[in-house]
Amino acid sequence: MIHLQPDQPRIVFLFSDTGGGHRSASEAIIEAIQLEYPNQFTTEMVDIFLQYAPSPFNLAPRVYPPLSRMPDVWKFGYQISDGPRRANMVYNAIWPYVRRSIHRLIHENPCDLIVSVHPLINAPVLRALRKETVPYITVVTDMVSTHAAWYNPNADLVIVPTEAAKERAVKVGVAVEKVQVVGLPVADRFCQPVGDKLALREQLGWPQDRPVVLLVGGGEGMGPLEQVARAIEKRSPNAALVVITGRNRKLKATLEAHKWSIPTFVYGFVRDMPDFMRAADILVSKAGPGTICEAFIAGLPIILYSKMPGQEDGNVTYVVQQGAGIWAPEPNQVADAVCRWIESPEEREKAAQNCLRVARPDAARQIARILASAARKKQQGG
Repeated sequence: MIHLQPDQPRIVFLFSDTGGGHRSASEAIIEAIQLEYPNQFTTEMVDIFLQYAPSPFNLAPRVYPPLSRMPDVWKFGYQISDGPRRANMVYNAIWPYVRRSIHRLIHENPCDLIVSVHPLINAPVLRALRKETVPYITVVTDMVSTHAAWYNPNADLVIVPTEAAKERAVKVGVAVEKVQVVGLPVADRFCQPVGDKLALREQLGWPQDRPVVLLVGGGEGMGPLEQVARAIEKRSPNAALVVITGRNRKLKATLEAHKWSIPTFVYGFVRDMPDFMRAADILVSKAGPGTICEAFIAGLPIILYSKMPGQEDGNVTYVVQQGAGIWAPEPNQVADAVCRWIESPEEREKAAQNCLRVARPDAARQIARILASAARKKQQGG
């Protein structure tokens, strides 16, 4: 729990570590609140599954990583639950079991505003809030293919990243005046100007005389990173390669042991990803919404090689339709796309400009201002 300052509006963020996007979105918004309103608000993050859900729901953060590696299972679960009626059936069935936990959550976290950045908690929390006057705002952290569970008509406001997400919200029953397109919140360090790319490369020790391909697999180093890296090495002898393996130490050791024929730099979990994106020429990544939006802001053309079925299908379509990237689901296709962009720098530059065109670097700060206004209005009795 945090120390409460007198007369400061208090905002509680409900999230869960079922994927990195929910935590990072919360942290980005909280950071933006502090940047916009230094020391004027009290904020707290609550992992609703880990801290309040009864067993077995409290295991969700632990179950998510292995489940995310089973795309067919994930797709089946996503599709059968993606609809207002089906979602309501599930929530009505589990309500007697989770009711006490949700009421305890509300009782132990008095506040002026509740902000949800997770789809699975909206229905039960809003049901418990029926006799309360606390405003409730949902910040949707999926880009395009947004699950029906994100959208509850009883929320006071639903903030979405794209027009496609707004259309989905209205289609499943949220009043249009309650939906606002702002963008996906990302940390402020990603939102700074790109700056001098060559100076960044010199600082990082990367070559300055050849295109740099940044290959990432998320915090866990997921996906066929080794196969993709070797395919790029084979097809693009004039490139330099940077591979981020995240927490996957085995993969890092394997890649470090390989004798590369092109300049190759292998990293584990890194905290200076904004500089990596600003210094690179091409990003090769899975279709996670946070990474895509960060690349947009950096003007970094994207080659997508993997996606979560259902949840990230629309991300791929959006990136391709906006001219900001390429879908290449096989290692050889990735290598072909890299080769194409290296041989056609004008095409790569056009994709970079399209990234900047669709970027929303001010999203976190806009959301911060919306939340600050709502929390202050509640504190003042509005």
